Amino acid sequence: MSIDRDTFENTSEEELADLSVPDQVLGFLDANEDRAFKAREIASQVGVDEGAVSTALSRLKDRGLVEHKATYWAITDDTERLEGYSGYKRATALFNEQLGKENTESWREHAPGEPHPSVENKQ
Repeated sequence: MSIDRDTFENTSEEELADLSVPDQVLGFLDANEDRAFKAREIASQVGVDEGAVSTALSRLKDRGLVEHKATYWAITDDTERLEGYSGYKRATALFNEQLGKENTESWREHAPGEPHPSVENKQ
């Protein structure tokens, strides 16, 4: 699916090259979710040929992962659709390999004992 802004800024081009063009495009759009871009701008930012980016954008649009208006492209705001995209699993596997897998037990050790006050109590 996508990568977070920190990963986008701090991961080398070689490491990001392991991601497919659609994954790179989707990652860029996700990191810039408040903006829309022309295909040429996306190609420039991810370092991929504009033709490949245009093809990726069309395929991502067919899957409902990006939106297109005039010459601009933006990531969808449908988070469920994005979470279901198989590229998310590939990107996660790549980053787990490069950065190490998250330790669930470590997260649990530091998790709060009570839910956040914004979460309604379902009792």
